[in-house]
Amino acid sequence: MAAPKKGRKQSGQGRPGRTLALMLIAIVALTGGMFASGHTTPRLGIDLAGGTSITLEAQNEPGQKNAINPTNMKTAVGIMERRVNGLGVQEAEVQTQGDKNIIVNIPKGTNSAQAREQVGTTAKLYFRPVLTGAPTGNATDPGASPSPSPSGKSPSPSASGKSPSPTPTATTQGRAVTEGLAAKDGAKKADPTPSAPPSGSAPPPADPSGEAAAADVQKQLDALNCSTAKGRAAASEKASQAEDTETIVACDPDSQYKYALGPVAVNGERVEDASAVFASTTGEGWIVQMQFDDKGSDQFADVTGKLVGQAPPQNQFAIVLDGEIVSAPSVNSAITGGSAQISGGFNQQSAEDLANVLSYGALPLTFKEASVTTVDAALGGDQLEAGLIAGAIGLALVIIYLLVYYRGLSLIAIASLLVSAVMTYVIMSLLGPAIGFALNLPAVCGAIVAIGITADSFIVFFERIRDEVREGRTLRPAVERGWPRARRTILVSDFVSFLAAAVLFVVTVGKVQGFAFTLGLTTVLDVVVVFFFTKPLMTILARKPFFANGHSWSGLDPKRLGAKPPLRRSRRVSAPVDPKEA
Repeated sequence: MAAPKKGRKQSGQGRPGRTLALMLIAIVALTGGMFASGHTTPRLGIDLAGGTSITLEAQNEPGQKNAINPTNMKTAVGIMERRVNGLGVQEAEVQTQGDKNIIVNIPKGTNSAQAREQVGTTAKLYFRPVLTGAPTGNATDPGASPSPSPSGKSPSPSASGKSPSPTPTATTQGRAVTEGLAAKDGAKKADPTPSAPPSGSAPPPADPSGEAAAADVQKQLDALNCSTAKGRAAASEKASQAEDTETIVACDPDSQYKYALGPVAVNGERVEDASAVFASTTGEGWIVQMQFDDKGSDQFADVTGKLVGQAPPQNQFAIVLDGEIVSAPSVNSAITGGSAQISGGFNQQSAEDLANVLSYGALPLTFKEASVTTVDAALGGDQLEAGLIAGAIGLALVIIYLLVYYRGLSLIAIASLLVSAVMTYVIMSLLGPAIGFALNLPAVCGAIVAIGITADSFIVFFERIRDEVREGRTLRPAVERGWPRARRTILVSDFVSFLAAAVLFVVTVGKVQGFAFTLGLTTVLDVVVVFFFTKPLMTILARKPFFANGHSWSGLDPKRLGAKPPLRRSRRVSAPVDPKEA
């Protein structure tokens, strides 16, 4: 057999030491990041940490018989999620149960009384005129042109105080239009956009109390902090408790601008219908259409008539849900007839979201508390302890099997299991503050199931190596020849497990998703550990005499495995037969 050319690595050998070092560096970096973040333990879900579970039952308003339907329930869930998030809760679950129940699970540490009040109150939707506005600390670069709003909400003015330039497309029927399209440079020069007054020099709002009222509004606007979630939550809570006749201050949907809003012009209950429509004939894309009842039609015509011709942002009205602005379109003409549409930068999802919000103002549903259950953290601790004991027993059985059957090879498997466990723990701890992942009891079960999946990968690899040894090959060639066959089997097996976890995660809700997420995560880590730790470690140890010479406790003893004699020893060279002797 010819020796490999100089400078060329033998096929499949690679540099196992470098791969192993990179793997260990990655583990150290992740662990260091965990300690640096201050989150050294995984966040626990409500079943382990304790909390409050609220069951709300939907009821029809008088005169409404078929209001309890999937569309209305989905909209109600979305509103409740907004409210819970406003309380600063990241691990809460809001989901439907059956046809008319909504379950809200709030973990320990949240004001349960405040949460019950928030989720059980009917949403309040109002249309308020914009009096004045000012940029926030999150505003975009001064002088930058407004870009199309991907959410379908009205673009926020830039930090210079300039308002976006909506393209006027109102017809005689009248439409509330938010275009969100950046004006071209030439168009800007030909028709400059009026500038909104900067913060601190806003004009007095149209309020009969005169300068004193204007100063009070400006003071509230200056004090409004839209740059933090806490500030926005406090503002929305205060605005939601205001009377219809009061002036309020609120942040725009993107926290780029803050507005002072006048008294309620139209109550959301006056919206009879709202829907998302794709306007292919006009080229506007997705738009939101809404229809008012008779009283709402007159009120909307009155307020839009007053807003027409005003300088931005005083030509806008704000759609306010629970004290938060969800959209602030500008008005191009007085809107009569009770029909209006909002357009500009929508995609299908954002148009449907806004339509659902508008529909909720007239949602003929109320909710009553069917039950409130307090989950004790002690009960969750007992469940976690039982789960950990079960996991420890399963892990111990796997290790005993590996020691008895694979002997020295079991040390490689145990080291790989340890690396997999460390990476799983560290990543779960980091995912808590990163994406709000909370470890619940089903997730613990997923981690226990993953022990068997991970051990199975090692067994596949070891058995491929032992098969090669049985064929009479020495250990180093056996490792390199057995790896490609084992690799294919491991990848196929892990792909099936990951696909099952992904499907389970998509089609389920609530705590079952925790099981699916953990199973998928540990399956991916199994591939990483086998490729970047187990295989390089096996390659390095195959060079050591203990394993290479087939020690009886190595798990690779040719005699115990029933190995065939090496093929080169089976060859025999016989002397030529003399014809005379024949």
